[in-house]
Amino acid sequence: MDSLSQITLGAAVSVACMGRRTAVWKAALVGAVAGTLPDLDALLDHGDPVRNMTLHRTESHALFWLTLAAPVLAFGVSRLLREAGQFRRWWLAVWLTLVTHPLLDLMTVYGTQLALPFTNHPFGVGSVFIIDPAYTLPLLLGTALTLARSRSVRAGGPGLGWNAAGLAVSTAYLAWGVAVQQHVRDLAEASLAQAGLRVERLLVTPAPLSTLVWRVVAITPADDAYHEGFYALADRGRPIRFERHPRGEALRAELQDLLSVERIAWFSHGFYRLREADGRAWITDLRMGQEPYYSFDFAVARRGEGGRWEPQVPEQVWGRVPIGPGLDWLGRRLTGRDVAPPR
Repeated sequence: MDSLSQITLGAAVSVACMGRRTAVWKAALVGAVAGTLPDLDALLDHGDPVRNMTLHRTESHALFWLTLAAPVLAFGVSRLLREAGQFRRWWLAVWLTLVTHPLLDLMTVYGTQLALPFTNHPFGVGSVFIIDPAYTLPLLLGTALTLARSRSVRAGGPGLGWNAAGLAVSTAYLAWGVAVQQHVRDLAEASLAQAGLRVERLLVTPAPLSTLVWRVVAITPADDAYHEGFYALADRGRPIRFERHPRGEALRAELQDLLSVERIAWFSHGFYRLREADGRAWITDLRMGQEPYYSFDFAVARRGEGGRWEPQVPEQVWGRVPIGPGLDWLGRRLTGRDVAPPR
């Protein structure tokens, strides 16, 4: 999730855990900082964009390593705040703040290797978009109201209930996303079967900023293609209209020795496409973005003498949906209008 969501989640979890044992602002500040720490791995440069992508959310997001780090950080916090007697409680607060970070990331489609060092599988539920105000705002509001009433809280008065309510609403929203995702998956499978398409892999993930519009990607090996469609809850069960795009799997054999290609194929769980353009080979992670705009699109090789592919240092090109047309399209889809996405 985005940094603001992680900061507000960390603050809310820490405040809920510490309760009246410390000042609300202290709990919120420690939670906000601890909730940010795992994402500092984004500052590391692993040598090329493909490695940077696939090595993000690794050890710093692993539940095992975060559990080992929690008592060390809690010891420092309790001493820094001169609350050594609250060490065990700070330990619990810091641990919960740290582990809820990758658990929230797990709900996005990106891929979080939270089971390291036992497996490097990139887990991703894909039921919430990386930025979703409906998730973040309840946390932000609940924590802000609790901070505003911090004097009353420390004196034994009400106020912590706002923080608890924010956590409850945001967690319920995540559950809602999982339920809607399964509903859309069922509709997508029915639409694809009706179209006579044999699907090898099926991706169902929210469109930007909401769980009311969903993007569906189906990999169909028989025709070496992927099919993209969109469904809004306002469509009320209307069959999903899919658009076919070539996947370029024939290039895979020519590029099979390239580590960058293998890493993206693994990290994307098979949701990738290959293409040749301007004498270069490109691989795209199909999970993040929509046609023809993708966040992770990499040039990985050039045509050399004799037509052979020569590996190159991966070069990333960012594709983003134009904000104006994108928001206009999203607004129309929210109302159930079956309009084509911006191209």
